[in-house]
Amino acid sequence: MSHDLGLVHFVEQIDTVGRVVLVFLLILSVMSWYLIFTKTLANWLEARRARAFLQQFWQHDSVGALANTLKQSKINNAFASLALAGVEATQSAQQLGVQKLATAGGMSEFMTRTIRNGIDQESAKSEYGLTILASAGSASPYIGLFGTVWAIYHALVNIGLSGQGTLDKVAGPVGEALIMTAIGLAVAIPAVFAYNAFNRRNRMWLAKLDAFAHDLFVLLTVGAEADSKIVANERVS
Repeated sequence: MSHDLGLVHFVEQIDTVGRVVLVFLLILSVMSWYLIFTKTLANWLEARRARAFLQQFWQHDSVGALANTLKQSKINNAFASLALAGVEATQSAQQLGVQKLATAGGMSEFMTRTIRNGIDQESAKSEYGLTILASAGSASPYIGLFGTVWAIYHALVNIGLSGQGTLDKVAGPVGEALIMTAIGLAVAIPAVFAYNAFNRRNRMWLAKLDAFAHDLFVLLTVGAEADSKIVANERVS
């Protein structure tokens, strides 16, 4: 009897419904692990690029030098993208004044909307894939439990039809049916840990981006006012 038990024997014994449940769990597992590896790698690369950009950012002598660097560099992280959006908004506000509706509320309001829009876009980007991880983590145990109940029912029906209800005849099929629950937990546990880890990373990442946005707003608005005063003095002289 011991040679007849196991995962392979269980797969051979389950019916169409059980196989559909098993395939669905395997698909969720593959999707979860794909997201875990790809998001982990992407987050690590973006964090490294952001650290390098921030070190270079604070070494610029002026807003003009920062603008030239951003236009010549490759934008490969959220901090650089936010800085470029802020610089372009500053230049647009200085060139258009209140001629356009976007800048009619003043440069400060226009800058605030631009930076906030950049943060919102990064927030939406960081949420990619988390719905799948949350669904896998919450639904997989119940899907596995459904597969277990169905497999036990199927096994007990076969045992009843055979007329052999002894313990050695029941223990094998029931034990094999419980494998479906184990598969469901194996899918759910990594997905739950990954979902919590990515959520924590996103909170910390967006908090840093928000703090950088405040510094960027002050630097660009003060720099724009300084540039306006210099231009006005040159016209007077």
